[in-house]
Amino acid sequence: MEKRKIYMDYSATTPVKKEVLEAMMPYFSETFGNASSFHSFGREAKNILDKSRATVADLINAKPNEIYFTAGGTESDNWAIEGVAFANKAKGNHIITSKVEHHGILHVCEYLEKHHGFEVTYLDVDADGRVSAEDVEKAITDKTILISIMFANNEVGTVQPIKEIGEIAKKHKVLFHTDAVQAAGNIPIDVKELNIDLMSMSSHKIYGPKGIGALYIRTGVKLHTFVHGGAQERRRRAGTENIPGIVGYAKACELAKANMGEHIERLTALRTKLIDGILERIPYTRVNGSLQYRLPGNVNFSFEFIEGEGILLMLDMLGIAASSGSACTSGSLDPSHVLMAMGLPHEIAHGSLRLSIGDFTTEEDIDFIIDNLPKIIERLRSMSPLYNKLDKGGN
Repeated sequence: MEKRKIYMDYSATTPVKKEVLEAMMPYFSETFGNASSFHSFGREAKNILDKSRATVADLINAKPNEIYFTAGGTESDNWAIEGVAFANKAKGNHIITSKVEHHGILHVCEYLEKHHGFEVTYLDVDADGRVSAEDVEKAITDKTILISIMFANNEVGTVQPIKEIGEIAKKHKVLFHTDAVQAAGNIPIDVKELNIDLMSMSSHKIYGPKGIGALYIRTGVKLHTFVHGGAQERRRRAGTENIPGIVGYAKACELAKANMGEHIERLTALRTKLIDGILERIPYTRVNGSLQYRLPGNVNFSFEFIEGEGILLMLDMLGIAASSGSACTSGSLDPSHVLMAMGLPHEIAHGSLRLSIGDFTTEEDIDFIIDNLPKIIERLRSMSPLYNKLDKGGN
């Protein structure tokens, strides 16, 4: 088999775009001042910090003073959940989330349950990985202080009914947080229209640098400070600002907004081609997640009778980078918690493959995968006792 170098793991991380890197470079060694300093170097840094904040806010129709820079999506998630929980403890101790959240949400909720006496409702999802807005409303009690439902799933790409959940949260006067790490910059988001109170975002999912993200906090929302120290980020998140990272993130947001329509159209076309091509050529295959409500670049398959690790190894030998689920947990041998929550049997959940498409994916890349993935699946199945039993007409 011919070997190439094809990156199909854009949901895990993305390369930094040339324009982003160029925008960042002066802030490492020329305009390097501390934004808290009084002198001209500091003022220059503060000036670009303010401009960058406004650019990030513009992507989601927020006000600049509602954007707080963090070290990334996981910190934003931790701050949103813990910050609201501790600031509202006198009001109630109940949080609503779903079983398909990123571990950046689930592990914080488990921590609050175990160490701080909070009660958490983990909502079921349907076969497509979608939460029912009706279930969210039914779960609300007089002790509920927060609803946290991700915007779009990192493994299967399913987009949640955020607008409906936002309306329910507003009606019941409960704060609503969404982890939009996979969505912000990939699909349009208007926090005002969607009634979102808090939203986590990340730079490295949209062709910006790693180690920088943001938390949108709607004006008037009370939450505890997460990192204590200096007066940065309006005294809510201490630590000298990562100016090169923030500049890069802002440039990535600017590009994402300018190219949003074309980005969605192009990725959706490549996604459709890949799904159709694989389903035509490989029997006993299913697409995981909603085809109607889906991120443009996400494809997730389950191949019966084989393990995901074997597929990844053989793809890697061909130079194709893919994932068997979340990149944050792909070192684990447990089946995906997302696929299990969607009702997939253990053995089918084990045979999953995520191929995520991005701005540098070409038609040729998709053709190469459509040509070569069936050979890999066939080879792995030829070694599977389960498949051989089926092939021989066994039960």
